[in-house]
Amino acid sequence: MAVKPIPDGYQRVIPYLVVERVPPLIAFLQSVFDGEVLERMDAPDGRVMHAEVRVGDSIVMMAEAKEGYPPRPGTLYVYASDVDDAYRRALHAGASSLMEPADQFYGDRNAGVADASGNQWWIAARREELSPEELRARALAQG
Repeated sequence: MAVKPIPDGYQRVIPYLVVERVPPLIAFLQSVFDGEVLERMDAPDGRVMHAEVRVGDSIVMMAEAKEGYPPRPGTLYVYASDVDDAYRRALHAGASSLMEPADQFYGDRNAGVADASGNQWWIAARREELSPEELRARALAQG
């Protein structure tokens, strides 16, 4: 039987975050986005070598920084059913606000937070379906 190049349940592009401490990031994903830990491999020294957390239909992979692999904060755009609630949960989980929830010209409601590792999470929910022409007109009107 042939091995699939992309395992079942995995998307083609997967963010991989390298942070100082993985456990707080896992807790953040669980409390803000109802993340489900799929895998966690700890090194003998207790450091998390690799972890995978499912958020909705996507997987986020992560590992703790080490020599040769410094922390690299990332920026992720996450769709949620309730932006305001996810934003409040993120702040409660220790994130700092980058932008309070607001409706945007491109049809999404957005909020931005930074987690304790410096990753930025842009939380969104689609509010309007816009044609390419409507989107261009609104973008031009923004200046």
